[in-house]
Amino acid sequence: MSSGTFSSPLFVRRAAHIVQEIASPADAIDFLNEWPEDRRDRIYEAALRACFDAYNGRIPASAARKTFFCFGEQVAILEDAASAMQWLAACMSGNGKAQV
Repeated sequence: MSSGTFSSPLFVRRAAHIVQEIASPADAIDFLNEWPEDRRDRIYEAALRACFDAYNGRIPASAARKTFFCFGEQVAILEDAASAMQWLAACMSGNGKAQV
């Protein structure tokens, strides 16, 4: 694992039927920059700061992942990795059903 990626990705719900993989501090920064301004609070700011610090090599990516995870838990956007992978497989199969 390079210092620029998370040890394992996180999956977040962007909208009702859109799940996004967050695999690095850069991915998290992109996601957080699109977060609605009226929903930004201290945990949002902490997550954004941690991701920038990890991106710039000041802290480990694992610390940024933990902070982003806490943000995701608080705003209830985290998706279970197994469910997200099934959903992604279904999308890639083209038939709307997960390939097992």
